[in-house]
This record gives sequence, structure tokens and C-alpha cells, in this order.
Amino acid sequence: MSWITDVAPKIKTLFKRDAPDSLWIKCPDSGQVVFQKDVEANQWVIPGSGHHMRLSATQRLMLTFDEGQWTDVPVPEVDSDPLKFRDTKRYSDRLKEARTKTGLPDAIKVGMGTVEGLPMTVAAHDPDFIGGSLGVAAGEAFIRGAETAIERATPYVAFTASGGARMQEGILSLMQMARTTVLIQRLRERKLPYIVVLTNPTTGGVTASYAMLGDVHMAEPGALIGFAGPRVIEQTIREHLPDGFQRAEFLKEHGMVDMVVHRHDLRSTLARLCRLLMRLPAHGVEMTPDTMVDNGSDLHEADRPAPSAEQSNPL
Repeated sequence: MSWITDVAPKIKTLFKRDAPDSLWIKCPDSGQVVFQKDVEANQWVIPGSGHHMRLSATQRLMLTFDEGQWTDVPVPEVDSDPLKFRDTKRYSDRLKEARTKTGLPDAIKVGMGTVEGLPMTVAAHDPDFIGGSLGVAAGEAFIRGAETAIERATPYVAFTASGGARMQEGILSLMQMARTTVLIQRLRERKLPYIVVLTNPTTGGVTASYAMLGDVHMAEPGALIGFAGPRVIEQTIREHLPDGFQRAEFLKEHGMVDMVVHRHDLRSTLARLCRLLMRLPAHGVEMTPDTMVDNGSDLHEADRPAPSAEQSNPL
């Protein structure tokens, strides 16, 4: 009896093997089963079908910045549950679950780093944080990212992946549509590029605000982009929608998206576009915010007028 209780558990531990939860991934488009490490090595794109898997905000920043390194932009803290909302469960409990799942305080993560040597500020939605929905905290994160881009005189890039406004925060969530628009206008006044990369899915209030206000709109292949979903539209107009409706390729054909770019080419395309828009030399010349060439606006901090009280707090 002593041998069973003392030795047997140690034998089980000795031969125990740690294995990941899933070694294989099934492609949502083709049904192809692929080794997960192969998909990860291919930037989370299914090798056979080219289907672009969804990325977390951290994965997105890692793939975007040089050597996968960046500095997190601190975001102001806000009231987590301003309306004390409750449906099938308390909103505060949903937030706790989402924070545990993603390791993020809210749906948008902002980083500052370089992309092919060009300083850049990047905001990325995390679709696993309550569907990447836009609430007060996410709005503050986007605004802080834009303010950082203005302070550092860098381009601002937003990777969108959202189901829209977070209705547990009611009108406070919808207010973020207007607040983010104000900061985009400030970027334009400073002649700093604002580029949006639309990923799957980008819908609702995010599409109705900052996702469609970029200087250039890029999209990943196959991304769902729209306001209301296809099923809702079909039920409303009582007509069958065209094949591929609201997908990135369809929107490009109809002028809503400027270009559809494979994930492998996003970094180089972003860097090239930003250099063209800011009239900077081609890649190969090391650039910093202090050495950027003035492109018609007061980009150097020493030459900038101090912001007014209204500019510091638009709403």
C-alpha cells in the first residue's frame, strides 16, 4: 500500500508530457487541416488557401514593428462600468473575463516603434476582447495613440478588427465615434499620415467612424468590412446580396478600399506609403522624429505653437 501511494504518482509525473491544446488548425474556408507551427511561421496565414487568421493586438504589433519590438503607449484609466450595466451577467464580470483571456486592459493596444526604420505609432484592436468593441477605454487608447503620433511627428496606423460600439456603455460608447474623429482632423492639420488597415471583421460604429477616415485604406484579403451584417441587410431590403458582398476585394472594386494587401507585404507597404506621404527618403536612410524633413507643416517640436486649451481637451 505504501509503494502505491508513494511511488506510483512519481512514475506518472516522470512520464507526463506537456502538449499544446491544439497541434492542428482547420482552415475556415477550405477545411484544410494544417500543422499549427506551419501557420504561425507563415504569419498566421493558411499556406494552402491563403486564409488570414485573426490576430491578437500583441501579435499584430509584433508582426508590424522591426524585430517585433516596441514601446507600449500608456493609456489613461477610465471607469470600467460607468452605467453599472447588466444583461445575462454583469458587465464588470465580462470585462474581468476579457482581461484574463487577453491580458489587456481593453480592446485597443497602442505601441510606438519603427517599421523598416521609420518611426511609427500603431493602434491595434484585439478581436478577442469582447469582439474588439469600441468603448470609453478603447476610445481613450485610440486618442492617446493619435496624440502620441502628433507629439512625436510620426505616422499613425490603425489596425481595425471590431464588431462595433460596445452597447454595454450606451451613449458613452457612441461618443467615441466623434471624439476619435476630432483627433484624426488634428493629424491632418499637422500633415501626418493616418493609415487604416481593415482586418476581419471591421463593422458597426468603428466602420462608421475612424476606420473609414484614413488617408489610405488598406485591407487584408477576405476581410469582412461593413456597417450592418449581410444577413441584416438581406432581411431589410429583401434581396439576395452579390457573392463576396462586404468582403475586401468587393469593396476595392467599388472604390471603398484603396488596396488589398497580403499580410506578408503589410510592413513594407506601410513603410513605403508613409515615406511617400511625408516626403521622406526611401528605406535605407535611418530616420528619427528629430531628423524628419518638414513637409509643409511645423513638425519640429521647438517650432510648434503650444496647443490651446480647446485643442488639449476637444470634448
